[in-house]
Amino acid sequence: MDHKKLDTLFAEAKLARERSYCPYSNFAVGAALLTADGRIYHGCNIENAAFSPTVCAERTAIFKAVSEGARDFIAIAVAGANQGEDPVEDCYPCGVCRQVLAEFCTTDLLVITAKGRTTLGALLPNSFNL
Repeated sequence: MDHKKLDTLFAEAKLARERSYCPYSNFAVGAALLTADGRIYHGCNIENAAFSPTVCAERTAIFKAVSEGARDFIAIAVAGANQGEDPVEDCYPCGVCRQVLAEFCTTDLLVITAKGRTTLGALLPNSFNL
């Protein structure tokens, strides 16, 4: 995947971040999940006063994609920062999101952040799989 596509995917994550609902943490996150056939699924974090019902941007994106029949993913971009600030630091998927991604993605899923990229396998080397 070329640099222009990676930059575009990160820009899509930043756009998704604009829909974040984060009145408790004030930390807005957006995700853009790319399928092998070129579709992009967006997600944002959605908080709840009870905290445990809160859902991360990455899980929102993957659940949307899976619920619409997508199963072949090649990259996810994650953009996160305090509301009103530009996401210039790396924001990686949390442990729960990493495990959910591992359920539907291969270990070579590209994970794009503000400063670089890695793979799901590098972030979660010993995922739980049945």
